[in-house]
Amino acid sequence: MPRLRSLLAALALTLPGAVVVTAATTAPAHADECYSWTRNLSSGASGADVAELQVRVAGWAGYGVNMGIDGSYGPQTVAAVRNFQSAHGLGADGVAGPATYARIYALQDADCTPAHFSYAEVDGGCGAGGYSGGSVPAAQVKENLKRAMWRAEALRQRMGNVPLTVTSGFRSQACDRQVGGSGTGQHTYGNAIDLVGASFCSLAQNARSNGFGGIYGPGYPGHDDHVHVDIRAGRSWSAPTCGI
Repeated sequence: MPRLRSLLAALALTLPGAVVVTAATTAPAHADECYSWTRNLSSGASGADVAELQVRVAGWAGYGVNMGIDGSYGPQTVAAVRNFQSAHGLGADGVAGPATYARIYALQDADCTPAHFSYAEVDGGCGAGGYSGGSVPAAQVKENLKRAMWRAEALRQRMGNVPLTVTSGFRSQACDRQVGGSGTGQHTYGNAIDLVGASFCSLAQNARSNGFGGIYGPGYPGHDDHVHVDIRAGRSWSAPTCGI
């Protein structure tokens, strides 16, 4: 084979307009403007590239698992990558390599948000827009929102790619108080989004397997017309109408 490819290449130099068709190589998958991984990652790896991977797969870590973004490729990350791979029709070995990265690249936009959610959907409420005035600096608000949106992307996939709509995302402390909140709730950190677009009970029930520490839905006061999900540490779930 190497000799045949060499002969074809030589012919291309002498034949005007010739097009060379070569065998596929193991070149890394093409990335968009957001982020590119430059190495395979597996159990025991650590670094900023592991943390970037964790942001994108945290919604696949398993039932009741709110995976930390710590840059350490431990058992939860292995499970999350394996479940992500399985959900997207890839070989499920828990190792992040070109095929896994290619699927992530296909899912993410240039600003690192997932394909089916955007910052425009989750910016400041009460007509204010932006990310200022919350319980953490604006840059952290945006990072938290990105993490929440990637878990919502996993939830959407789990539910058969049913379209979901965000009805509320970040709120400044003033906005949170204006809509009846405490002024320091999860929305003020950028941790929370409110979702509609599918059966509310189905949303709440499935969200338990997509990395959300907070889930509030039908039967919880003020949540009969949407499902609130957030990425807080720990667990606080309540949707009594749905058996949660």
